[in-house]
Amino acid sequence: MNLLGGSIARETLYSGLFEALKKIDVGGLTVIKKRGRGRRPPPEMHAGKGSMIFTPQFSDKYVVELFIDENKKDDAIKIIQEHASRGKIIITPNIHMIDISTGKIDSD
Repeated sequence: MNLLGGSIARETLYSGLFEALKKIDVGGLTVIKKRGRGRRPPPEMHAGKGSMIFTPQFSDKYVVELFIDENKKDDAIKIIQEHASRGKIIITPNIHMIDISTGKIDSD
């Protein structure tokens, strides 16, 4: 079981990513909205009734996390790469996972 996570652009959320992951039987995932700064500057905004241009220090970032079996990892990475135009994918091995409600260890 691996934790697959990564920062993605907002438009990726609506690109069919989640439907494509469902096709390979990835059911649960978490989307976290954060604010951050990357290499690219955030887009400029109009302020002061449109008379001034403001460049914010941080912009919205979205992090998608999902736990996935080793045999689905490569397919999930390929799907994310096909649907995301920018961002990062981070793969972390998961030592143990315990379902709080059932007490099951290391199960989906």
